This record gives sequence, structure tokens and C-alpha cells, in this order.
Amino acid sequence: MRISQYLLATVKETPADAEIISHKLMIRAGLVRKLASGLYNWLPLGLKVLNNIEKIVREEMNKSGAMEVLMPIVQHAELWHESDRWEQMGEELLRFKDRHSRDFCLGPTHEEVITDLVRGEYTSYKQLPAIFYQIQTKFRDERRPRFGVMRAREFIMKDAYSFHINEESLQNTYEQMYQTYYNIFQRLGLNFRSVVADSGSIGGNTSHEFHVLADSGEDEIVFSTKGDYAANIELAVGNLAIKNSSEARKDSEIVNTGSEHSVEAVAGLLNIGVYKIIKTLIVHGEDEEGNISDELIALLLRGDQELNEIKAQKLQGVASPLKFASDELITKKIGCGVGCLGPSNLKLRKIADHSVENLFNFTCGANQPGKHITNMNWSEGCAYDEVADIRKVQENDYSLDGGGILSVKRGIEVGHIFQLGKKYSDALNATVLDSGGKAVTMLMGCYGIGVSRLVAASIEQNHDQKGIVWPENIAPFQLIIVQIDAHKSRQVADLSDSTYEKCIEMGIEVLMDDRDKKTSPGVKFAESELIGIPHRLVISSRSLAEDAVEYTHRQHGEKQKVKTNDLIQFLVKLLSS
Repeated sequence: MRISQYLLATVKETPADAEIISHKLMIRAGLVRKLASGLYNWLPLGLKVLNNIEKIVREEMNKSGAMEVLMPIVQHAELWHESDRWEQMGEELLRFKDRHSRDFCLGPTHEEVITDLVRGEYTSYKQLPAIFYQIQTKFRDERRPRFGVMRAREFIMKDAYSFHINEESLQNTYEQMYQTYYNIFQRLGLNFRSVVADSGSIGGNTSHEFHVLADSGEDEIVFSTKGDYAANIELAVGNLAIKNSSEARKDSEIVNTGSEHSVEAVAGLLNIGVYKIIKTLIVHGEDEEGNISDELIALLLRGDQELNEIKAQKLQGVASPLKFASDELITKKIGCGVGCLGPSNLKLRKIADHSVENLFNFTCGANQPGKHITNMNWSEGCAYDEVADIRKVQENDYSLDGGGILSVKRGIEVGHIFQLGKKYSDALNATVLDSGGKAVTMLMGCYGIGVSRLVAASIEQNHDQKGIVWPENIAPFQLIIVQIDAHKSRQVADLSDSTYEKCIEMGIEVLMDDRDKKTSPGVKFAESELIGIPHRLVISSRSLAEDAVEYTHRQHGEKQKVKTNDLIQFLVKLLSS
């Protein structure tokens, strides 16, 4: 492709609403243009990257034995009522009525549609396992779209679904998909981690996320520095050292702490470590039907630890999603507001985190306004009812697998795989006949990759001060030829054209900057670096005077002179490796 005939829509200015580097560079390099909040046009350069990613995803999914289908983005409400998700999905589900006043939505995901398709086509266990996938547009009406295509309302996703007669079959396919995802992200040239994850609103008991490591990532992931342990921060567990195990137990004392309510303020007032304070958080419970109730539950954590709300709301009897009790309700039921609460003589169900289980000579609220208890120890009057892991893992915790300490990094979630079980097949009555002729409900797996998000995630990981540095496999072009002052030199024009034509013959994706004298060499070089093409040839009168052209590697910045007679052989070796 010649730039003189191509929409190379680069801009110098950084958009005012762009917060992260990928959003800034995707606009500046002319990959996308904003249409409305969370909606983007993909320009030719960006679409080539997107297509390259799709090609790799499609190739690896086909290798796994998955069958490609294409399902409508518009879905009728009846299916969502069957799965009971029409209301559960909340405002992210964009609902509308057609001209006949029938309810429809724009699909944020396709569990209902694929289950409906399979229940109509599959009748026997002999047809299983079956894996279907599609690469298609999704829509989620995000409350706050941001970060460009990283968190857009409309996005492109690869979603796959598998159907099974038993757990063993589901597990085998799940492991197969795990390896397929590993292969995909390796081919994309990404530095990534897979972690154990929470299944969230999709459902199921087993899931893994795949994260591209980047400082701009919205998620925190935890992994062992030496072992194999890795998990999303929402599920991660680790061991804490017991900090005061050698102290002699002391007599407790009620002290006046006045208006000091925060852990840090009380620690400063009493001149003690924050870790020696127990903080008491009061949350709502739930009734037998799973509805939120005014029964209150106390969660106990060490003062230097943070509550993990995902872990807490999974506890039996605790309301999900987690809801903290209001100060008014706490005062009404306990007689004391937030800031002076503690486990001593507290007539509530008390769930202690492991971090306080072996703590003693600690400080806690006295359940009296402006009062705390120092040197408190666990006793009949100050006890917890049960122990659970409810804290958020921190950097340098000890890994449970004995593999050193835990490291916490930021990641961009680009893939998620689930063992769904029977959540959707039960709801939609998707059954097949087993070997005995009995109708059994199929087990399901679900496997997603954010294809358009991968473009942004790759840039977050692969850029420098000059612009994008694309990995070889997804770059929009492999090579850019920059001709300098071709209007002054027939030799420059001829060699540029012949090299360009030869590259096309060899199947090399090549872009030639053939713009005229109005575009300076400096602009051409800057734009070639901004758009991130891995390899660059500069053909100029100066280099041809030495019977050579100048080659530059975008990532390493290495330059070398290549003799014109050796040029094609050099390119063959370079771009076939």
C-alpha cells in the first residue's frame, strides 16, 4: 500500500479525554476515531491490527477442534427470561422494543443464544463434546466508558461455548481451552499471566483469567515469586507472619480516645502499631431466601489489612453483594457508632479473619462512644464465632505453595474461561439422551477473549516515547519503505518502486511512504515510528551514493547499511525468520 493512496490519519495533539497511553496512541496513530461515548470507528490501520489478532485467534481455535458460528447481536427477551438474567444484568443490558412492542436486547454475551441453538440441534450424548465459537460485536451499556477501546460500550469479542455429557469431558475441554489461550497470547507476543478467578455474574465454580501485565491495568493479580501459585486479587490467599507471638499477655484497660476513630489516628494517639488494632466492620446478613436483611454481622480484621469484599460476600449468611450497615442502624442496634466498635461483649455473629486469630495484647473499640480497650486478649467475653479468609492479599505475603513470597502486579484482563456447569442448560432445559436413553442436562463451559481490547493491551505493553512498537505478528505492516527526495532522483524512485513491487510478490505486508516534497523526511520518520511498523528501509540519494539503503529495527533502534544488490535476500531472511 502506498501512503499517497492510504488514509494515514496521524495527529500531533494528544486528545484531552485520553487518560492512558494506548488511548492516546490509538488516536494519534490514526487507528480509531471516537463516534460517541464508548463507540469507535476503526480506521484502516487499526482494522489491519484487529484483523491480524482475529486471524491468530481463529487459527488457534480451529486447531482446538472448535466450530465457528455467528449469532445475532440482537436477542429476544424470552431467552433472557428463561435464564432469569433479564433483570439480573441490570443497566448494562441495553433493552429495546421492536415495532411490534416485543422486548429485545443487544447481546453483551451469548450463553442464552448458544444454549438455545444447541438444545434444538443436539439430541444424543454421542454428539458430545461440542465446542462452538464466534468472533463478533458485543454491547454493554457501561455507566462510565473510558480508556478508549479498553472499556468501550461496543467491542469485539471471541466467545466460545462447550457442551458435555459429564464432568470428565468438561474438565478435558477446559484444559484444552486453557492451552489454546496460552498459545494465542504467546503468538500475540504478550507478557501475560493466567490466574484463578471469580466467575462473577457469568456463573460457574471454576474459572481462570488471562492478564496482560501493565501498570495501567484495572485489575490486581497475585503470583508467587518462586512457585506456580497465581490468582486474581479477589480470590488470592496468602500467609501473614504473626507479629507479636512472643509477647507476654497483659491486663486490658479501657482508655479514652475521644474523637479519634480511624485505625491510623487511634494507633498514633496510643503510640502503637496499626497491626495491633482490630477493626470491626458491620455488614448486612441475608435471610433464608437470599434476600438482604437487617441482621448484622461483624467482620474482624487486623488494622493493617484490607477487607476483600468478594471473599466476604461469599460467606454463608452474608448479603451478596456486600452491603455495609449505616451508622444510624449500627447505633440503634449496638448503641455506639462506627469508630469505637470491637468484638468485646458484642452480641452479633462475629467472623474473624485469620490475621486476628492468633493476635493478642491488641486494641479494639469498647463499643462505647470515644472509648477503646488496650491489651485485650481473646476470652469468653471477647471471642469470635468463626474464622474465614476475608482479607485482601498484600505484597510480600507468604505464598501458600511454599514458593517464596507473593507479588502483586496490575493486569489488563484479556481472556476468561469458565466451567459453567448446568447454570444455563438447566434453565433452558438443554438435554440429550445418555447411553441408557435417559434425558440428561448437558454441562457447559464458556471461554472469552476481548479481541478489540487486545489491541489496546498490546500498546500498553509495547510502546516508547516515539509511539507504538508492535509485536511482529500483529503489526499492520511488516515493513515500511521511506523514499527521500524521489522527485529529485530517478534512481531513488526506481529502487523504491522495484523493492515495493518485489515485497508484494513475496507476500510481505509493505507500506511505502511515497509522499511528495511537501512532506519532510523528519515527518516521515516520526510517523513511521509513531505507527510502530517493525522494520524500516530508507532509500535516499545519500545512501545510494554508497550503493546501499538504510535499515532500522523499530524495537531496538538498530541501524545498518544494506547493499542494494543484497537487499531482497536481506528482506527474505529478515521477514521469514
